[in-house]
Amino acid sequence: MSDTSVKVAVLASGRGSNLAALLDARERGELPVDFVLVGSDKAAAGALRLAEAANIPTLALDPRSYPDRRAFDLELFARISASGAHWLVLAGFMRILDGEALAPWLGRIINIHPSLLPKYPGLHTHRRALAAGDAEHGASVHFITAELDGGPVIAQARLPIIAGDTEQSLAERLLPLEHRLLPAVLAELASGRLQWHEQAPRFDGQPLLIPLQLSEHGLQP
Repeated sequence: MSDTSVKVAVLASGRGSNLAALLDARERGELPVDFVLVGSDKAAAGALRLAEAANIPTLALDPRSYPDRRAFDLELFARISASGAHWLVLAGFMRILDGEALAPWLGRIINIHPSLLPKYPGLHTHRRALAAGDAEHGASVHFITAELDGGPVIAQARLPIIAGDTEQSLAERLLPLEHRLLPAVLAELASGRLQWHEQAPRFDGQPLLIPLQLSEHGLQP
């Protein structure tokens, strides 16, 4: 690890499949970052075991040990700051973040969400897309703000909804696209092509007015 490397922390609440995709991308040489911390609100999270296997420092904080969400989040972000991370990636972290704790990190946190935002913030996105009769579904990576799943969208991956799709089949078909989308966005942040400037994202020096789209060749305007 060099002092000039891009240092990244990751938060996850579950098995860590998106974290695994990030680690795989790094091993392939597609993601020039150092992961300095993987944290979770669940001590049994699979993401922590993946991090341990990769010799990445881990952190597990129990929200029930704190008087309220704000106290938990302030401690969490203090520990993330102490890790030296410049970027924070939410890869299946299933908590709403306190606005005060989040404020110093605006423009430095991204999240992956399984819908074509602004459609379907929150939970049960596959079910809601099917119930609405949508022709397509997808995933979005966005900058985090205090609004739930409401920050500026950076990039999206899309797939058609086909006859006979269920919540499970839709989730299973979308997951490989998520696993390509998140590393691709983080790579652009690490390269400096994607930046946060004056409260909005910029790509190649220009305002990012429309989300980038994931194609066979990577992210495209």
